[in-house]
Amino acid sequence: MTAHPKAKFVHGRGAWLDPVSGREIAPDALFQDLANGRVILLGEQHTVYEIHRWQLHVATVLHFLQPNLAVGFEMFPRRVQPILDAWVAGELNTAQFLDKVEWTTVWGYDADLYLPLFHFCRQQRVRMLALNCHRPLVTRVGKEGWAAIPEDERDGLTPAADATPAYRQHLFEITGGGRAPMGARAADDPAMDRFVRAQQTWDRAFACNIARVLAEPDPPLVVGIIGQGHLQYGHGTPYQLRDLGVADVSVLLPTSAAEHDPRKVAGIADALFRLDEVEPQAPLPPRMQQAVDARGS
Repeated sequence: MTAHPKAKFVHGRGAWLDPVSGREIAPDALFQDLANGRVILLGEQHTVYEIHRWQLHVATVLHFLQPNLAVGFEMFPRRVQPILDAWVAGELNTAQFLDKVEWTTVWGYDADLYLPLFHFCRQQRVRMLALNCHRPLVTRVGKEGWAAIPEDERDGLTPAADATPAYRQHLFEITGGGRAPMGARAADDPAMDRFVRAQQTWDRAFACNIARVLAEPDPPLVVGIIGQGHLQYGHGTPYQLRDLGVADVSVLLPTSAAEHDPRKVAGIADALFRLDEVEPQAPLPPRMQQAVDARGS
């Protein structure tokens, strides 16, 4: 007898959902648990304004429950940490801040997506953390592998834990299967190796820079603002954090879907939040739009 697939999970607007059971989660209980944790990772699609509003709302509630809070950002390489500190200290205006962190060239997405959360951190004196590494390092590791990079050129990172077959499959699927990087035809195709190594360099950078802060005396509760592809299904940054001995990690993801296939969302995160209908998105940075256009041609 053929097993019938589970009924779809119904997800109400403005509700938190357990992606394993399909049941709604009471927000007060969820946030009390989160506030007693060590790391909370908030996934995003970089161009969606509604997701950034959601991140701000989550950070606001967590700060109310746990004043010893720090917010870490994928958007900033570690070398600009002093600039983030100066911003939070009120020493820079918005234009000066964006100029000094080289926003246009280093990240490039519309700054208006992120400025409400940046201003929240400055207004409430919430520490901001630079979680990323020097971009050329990602390219080098992708091409050459970790072993070829001298230790003093690794931007403070340790080598990433090996990618699991499940993570390779996940990366293969989210990059379009047969249109995967370098013409890879399967997840275990060696043509995927360069892309996987690059992705893991980012995963490890975020994990190392979070773990470094957690090793401080009286560490804060760390909220990470990171692209969701680095967080889903326990892969990516959560996996690298576990390798670094940080197991108390919660992943929260937004969704605009009113229904979910239980087989697809099981294990994707600790909780899903249903957004309002997503409004038109911000444009991609020119360098990324050019890459998209080139793939489509």
